[in-house]
Amino acid sequence: MIYHAGTTVRSAVVDLGSNSVRLVVFEGTGRNPAAIFNERAVLRLGRGLQTTGRLNEEGVAAALTVMHRYNAIARAMGCEVLEVLATAAVRDASNGPAFVAGLRERMPGVVIKILSGEEEAAFSAAGVLCGIPQAGGILADIGGGSLEVVRLADGRPGQAQTLPLGVIRLADRAEGDPVRARALAEADLATVPWLFQYPGRDLYLVGGAWRALARIHMAQTGYPLAIVHHYTIGRDDARDMTGIIGSANRRMLERLPGAPRRRLDDLPYAAIVLRRLLRATGARRVVFSANGIREGWYMSRISPETAAQDPLLAACRELGERTGRDPDMPAALLDWTADLFANETPDAARMRKAACMLSDVGAHDHPEYRAEQSFYRVLRQPGVALDHAGRAFLAMMIAVRYEADPASAFLTTARGLLDEPMFARAQILGNALRLAYTLSAGTPDLLRGTSLIQSGPKLRLALSKNGAAFLGEGVTRRMERLALAMGLQPEITTGGVPAAVAMAPME
Repeated sequence: MIYHAGTTVRSAVVDLGSNSVRLVVFEGTGRNPAAIFNERAVLRLGRGLQTTGRLNEEGVAAALTVMHRYNAIARAMGCEVLEVLATAAVRDASNGPAFVAGLRERMPGVVIKILSGEEEAAFSAAGVLCGIPQAGGILADIGGGSLEVVRLADGRPGQAQTLPLGVIRLADRAEGDPVRARALAEADLATVPWLFQYPGRDLYLVGGAWRALARIHMAQTGYPLAIVHHYTIGRDDARDMTGIIGSANRRMLERLPGAPRRRLDDLPYAAIVLRRLLRATGARRVVFSANGIREGWYMSRISPETAAQDPLLAACRELGERTGRDPDMPAALLDWTADLFANETPDAARMRKAACMLSDVGAHDHPEYRAEQSFYRVLRQPGVALDHAGRAFLAMMIAVRYEADPASAFLTTARGLLDEPMFARAQILGNALRLAYTLSAGTPDLLRGTSLIQSGPKLRLALSKNGAAFLGEGVTRRMERLALAMGLQPEITTGGVPAAVAMAPME
């Protein structure tokens, strides 16, 4: 279980891999992992393991120092739970047990687990499903020493296999020869027959070497959002990228925009394995995940009831409750906007619910910057369940809710990520929520005296018998904007009688 440190709940995990070691401190026990500290050190423990059978001695010495630091950090931050998850290099090396014994001397009381390949795959799958609960296809987690592949079906992990195709191990096995590396990757993948049985699905990629490929592709294409998690590219684009990087020399790699210098030696081998995976799985597209075994470890420690929550709605609810004024307002808004979106799909209804939860996130911001501040807060929130189009939709919605001009420069990112139907829906929903807050001052009690009804070519705002108190220039102007966004004629009634207010003609 996760322990309480004073009034704050914090837990820490160290991912001790063949290439790097990383400490992550999580805060809270909610549905979405909230990392408040994240530090990585490149140690290359697995370098030379293929030929010597031992962990790299320089890496071992550095690891002892780094792990002592991580232990001190976790304790200083009040993490009463600290666990170390050691992966391929430590479990395969002849001096792995001695290395772990040395760690235990320097980190008394800390749980150190040497994960089997199956356990590593299970944690990776749990991490991906943390943010993509209905994922279906093949998960591939590449490290320095191994590659774990897992079949995902309807949000559940299935068959799994670990292969010696980590970037460091593959480079050692191929003796630095990319042609030989291709043959090794193809031969190893051929030993997993179920990889070939589910073509046309998605391929979910986990691991720092593959995230580096994503950043290169984003830089090359001028992608407008610098968030790797949920970055998605089609099969052909992935094949083109891996074909170039898989055969590039170091000098060529150094010139690539977005290429991290510490990953240059790994990139060709990551590309080679990915290209062979595309061929084996017949995947239609590639989805990059920033989640992996660390988030899977977190998910294993929260309650089953919490784990079963919708991660998108949980993230939006938490953000809305931290920043909004009335926790009952989202439910009232969900009912109030329902008639505007007849026959919406379950996914669209879910996004509308998320939008209502986020509708007051700018309540405490400076009014001159409320729209822009709220836009970026939503677009860049760390919630793990949001794909990039979803982020853009909710961010555009909240900007319109705070009356941003759709042509504003800061909205360029969202406009570039949304298709026309989603852009139009964000405009309608944002204008509707703006009208609701103008009518109600953000209180469910006042909103109950109003309703929106779509009737033929008209959009009617119906006010109660004493509804004249709601009328004013702000209400009529925002009602007109909403009707215009929907292509309808606005009408306001009080007690069933048309209100005596001037409504501008449709533009």
